[in-house]
Amino acid sequence: MMQPVIKAVDLVQVINKKTVLDGVNLEVFPGEALGIFGTRGTGKTTLLHILAGIDRFTSGTVEILGCDSRKSNKFKPHLSLVTQERSLFQELKVAENLDFLATLRGGSRATITQLVERLELTDILSQPVRILEAGEYQRAALACALLNNPRILIADELIKDIDLPSRRLIIKEVQRFMADGGTFICGFSNMDYACQMSRVAWLAKGRITWYDPAEARSEWQRQVQEFAVKSGEAND
Repeated sequence: MMQPVIKAVDLVQVINKKTVLDGVNLEVFPGEALGIFGTRGTGKTTLLHILAGIDRFTSGTVEILGCDSRKSNKFKPHLSLVTQERSLFQELKVAENLDFLATLRGGSRATITQLVERLELTDILSQPVRILEAGEYQRAALACALLNNPRILIADELIKDIDLPSRRLIIKEVQRFMADGGTFICGFSNMDYACQMSRVAWLAKGRITWYDPAEARSEWQRQVQEFAVKSGEAND
């Protein structure tokens, strides 16, 4: 039987006396693309950071590659996270970020060259990260995340509000990563992205409801229509 690469059991997170995650249970399996959908403020980013092993949590258990995330960090060389915030070194050039992070994570010069080519970073290598446009930054951030050939890639709003060419390059690179056996977990707030996922974990009021991508889109459309009807009634 296939073992999950990430498993959360009865996960609870309380922040400032507010229960953000309320008994979340999930398993993520090798080679899967799991989408975590949630509107603003639902705890999507909080959950992603816990699954990446960088945030503490109130109660429950999280296992990453067989390791209890509270007791061991042996999983860390095999997992990469692309945050929603700009977490690369802003004053360094793109090339300097790649070189420095490759040294930290054990990435090879050949890997850097391949990522630069596939994500079309050549023209921005000499630019400081702080001046990059959104799509350029996301391509650079993804390249940095893949330097160590991770088994798990976690990303928060990876293709939100970026130009179409960058979006296509990023999706193609993620597909390549998965074709090589990688596991992808992505938080998103635009239901149009659900089609890129194997399953969708819909996070609302601290709990998860599971859908396949088509079901998730149908449920979202139903809720939007319901909201529109209620809004119309309120305005009458």
